[in-house]
Amino acid sequence: MQHELKPSFSTKIKSFYSQCVRVWHVMRKPTKEEFSMVAKISALGIIVIGIIGFIISLLLNLVV
Repeated sequence: MQHELKPSFSTKIKSFYSQCVRVWHVMRKPTKEEFSMVAKISALGIIVIGIIGFIISLLLNLVV
């Protein structure tokens, strides 16, 4: 049975930092169209979740 070495805390921190730097270099500012689309989809999701919660609340009030 082979004993695997566990990476040290400092190695994990360095790896996380290098991954963050890589993501920072790849990311870019969204266009107005992309931002608008994300905002609309997020708002729609919030509204749908709210409606589902409201319906569940109504059903529970009718049952209890």
